[in-house]
Amino acid sequence: MFPIKDDNPTETKPYITCILISLNILIFFYQMGLEENARISLIFNYGFKPSHFFSYNNQFSFEVSPLLTIFTSMFLHGGILHLLGNMLFLWIYGNNIEDSMGHTKFFIFYLLCGIAASLLQAIISYGSSTPMIGASGAVSGVLSAYFLLFPKARVLTLVILFIFITFIRIPAGILIGFWFLSQIINAYFNDPNSPGVAWYAHIGGFLMGLFLIPFFKKRKFKFFSSGTNKKEKLKRIRLRFRR
Repeated sequence: MFPIKDDNPTETKPYITCILISLNILIFFYQMGLEENARISLIFNYGFKPSHFFSYNNQFSFEVSPLLTIFTSMFLHGGILHLLGNMLFLWIYGNNIEDSMGHTKFFIFYLLCGIAASLLQAIISYGSSTPMIGASGAVSGVLSAYFLLFPKARVLTLVILFIFITFIRIPAGILIGFWFLSQIINAYFNDPNSPGVAWYAHIGGFLMGLFLIPFFKKRKFKFFSSGTNKKEKLKRIRLRFRR
């Protein structure tokens, strides 16, 4: 199942969401423009490595501070599919979460979820020196916020079953819930110290999003909503003009 777009208009422009997506894309193009050795070096130096993070006080120096790599790792990706998957989810769900918080709070929320993602993965795989990169952890926090705020909002989804291909609208709560369940299953059956997907980072970001959303959302946004449909949005716009 691949989400395409949601039926949940926003009242404000998602400036931070657009900036984050643009920044991730620009950095990815910069990565791809480097020679292979330089590209590997960039990922190794600026990716987040649990073993370096926990041995920070025992080492004389690092090329890049392990604390800094918590942030830099959020903007690096291992390939075009890795990038597109994260940016698609951020574009679909991020605009509504930014709308529910405001621009500044959304940016802080995004970073905090990314930090929580890195820390949980580091705790689980504290001896790993494999660089962890990607926006997945921060985006997972956005998904959990959407899960609590707009579970009834419909998401246009591409469904592929062998030769059967169709588009259906699925409630976001079902779609995101199924996604999170798959992260837990994969985390259980895969070795957290082996190279590959950082499943616990996804879980960490998701859980942090659940914890933070009550403190970050605006009061007018209620939990377990179906979102703002187009008719409601038009009514609000008309009322503004009348005033």
